[in-house]
Amino acid sequence: MKRLLRNILAFAVAAFALVSCNNAAKMAELAEQVKISCDPEVLQVVAGNIDADVTVKFPADYFLPKARLTVVPVLKYMGGEVAGTPFEYQGQKVTENYKMVSKNGASIREHVNFKYVEGMEKSELVARAKVLYKGREYEFPGEIKIADGANTTYMLVNESGAYHLMADNYQEVIPEEVEAQILYLINSADVRSNQLNSAGIKNYKAAVADVMNDDRRTITGTDIVAYASPDGPEAKNNALSARREASAEKAFKTVSKNLETGDVSARSIGEDWEGFKELVSASNMQDKDLILRVLSMYSDPNVREREIKNMSSIYKTLADNVLPELRRARFITNVEFKNYTPEELTALVSSNIDVLDEEALLRAATLIDNPVARQAIYRQAIQKYDSDRARFNSAVTYLDAGDLAAAKAALATVKSDEGCVTNLKGVLALRDKNYTEAARLFASTECPNAKRNSAIIDILNGSYAQAAQKLEGTGDANEGLAFILANQLDKAANVLKDSKEPVAAYERAIIAARRGNANAAQSEIRSASADGKLANRAATDVEFAKVQ
Repeated sequence: MKRLLRNILAFAVAAFALVSCNNAAKMAELAEQVKISCDPEVLQVVAGNIDADVTVKFPADYFLPKARLTVVPVLKYMGGEVAGTPFEYQGQKVTENYKMVSKNGASIREHVNFKYVEGMEKSELVARAKVLYKGREYEFPGEIKIADGANTTYMLVNESGAYHLMADNYQEVIPEEVEAQILYLINSADVRSNQLNSAGIKNYKAAVADVMNDDRRTITGTDIVAYASPDGPEAKNNALSARREASAEKAFKTVSKNLETGDVSARSIGEDWEGFKELVSASNMQDKDLILRVLSMYSDPNVREREIKNMSSIYKTLADNVLPELRRARFITNVEFKNYTPEELTALVSSNIDVLDEEALLRAATLIDNPVARQAIYRQAIQKYDSDRARFNSAVTYLDAGDLAAAKAALATVKSDEGCVTNLKGVLALRDKNYTEAARLFASTECPNAKRNSAIIDILNGSYAQAAQKLEGTGDANEGLAFILANQLDKAANVLKDSKEPVAAYERAIIAARRGNANAAQSEIRSASADGKLANRAATDVEFAKVQ
């Protein structure tokens, strides 16, 4: 009887073990009951990372109390695959430290992260799982697909960076003046004959005659300006100045006989406080600073005159040496000097570069396409004029040619700390992929280009709305992309609508695809395919998965 009981008990234990094994195997066989979803549904690459939240849902009565389940997220892509950190679960009676799933089921949120490598733009995220029960493993049949991937649209960002040459002050037309003046006696508006025959008038007439014979100079007109010295009643001086205007205009007809002076206009200034200030400033008289302080403190002419007359020790010097020079009328003939034309500048660079001043050299460099020849011009400006702008523009020219080492070396010699210098340092850091340093430099300057360049860092870091805000209205190459990434498709379309660049066509294709317009997307892809790299990208771009 005892033997029979022992046999029955052994049979029951064996049967129970068999059922348990079958149940563990059943967990693997019923894998479809485990639902795995992903947010986002299409994986996104942001700042070189693929991050997603995965939700694993277990139904009631699925998970064995003594079972463990390992789920491995795997990103499969062209050229390979990479496994993520496993998700580990356990039943209620397992004493290890994994996430517990009761017999009532559970919904558990996990996070996955993968470092982007080339090829992942065409990929899929899958799960591979196995059940561990009483020392045995039961593999889930096949893989559970979680999501497609991975969107790399942000990688269309143009990382070149915005920068500009330091401007020259070259004037194509230089204004000049030929001037003479006649002096009047105190309280008089009569023009004396000695004034019309003075050395100043003779020099004026000779200078105007020279201008008339100079092909590079053109007389545009003449101004006659009459004044009174600021001593005495203001009303009286204003009237005196007006009479001097009339007499000076009449006298000028005699002076300008046989001369080209252009249209002549005459005006009366009244009391010549500006001339007074200039003569006092240029003098070496005692207490001139006190006089200038009075001029700055008082604007009322009568108060000024009173305060200055109160300085009895100074006033006599003013009356003898300053005031007589202000009883005058000026003849000012305006001249335009035509500077070297672009053709002349480029010719002089080769034939007679020494005649060019700093501004002319900086302008000439912008007219030369050859970067080697341009660098030679900048060297001339640096050697002859110690031109800091030439040093900076030399760095820009090296950067344009793609020679980062030479650009850094040239920029290191620049003495200026202007914002454009800091911005260019940031661009060089950007080209070196030193994004942290680039961001610091862009943030430290008010240079408008720096704001645009900081938006590049924003895009690379996934701060798309911030980038779009910085770029809105700039016309920057990255503006349309920023709006796409920020999902502001209407704004993106408006920015990109007229651009003929292949990358703009590609971005318009993305907009069309996101709007579900397959025909428009395909048409824009064909236009973008003029760029071979974009054609290859389009073939694997998840943006076009539903329109190709």
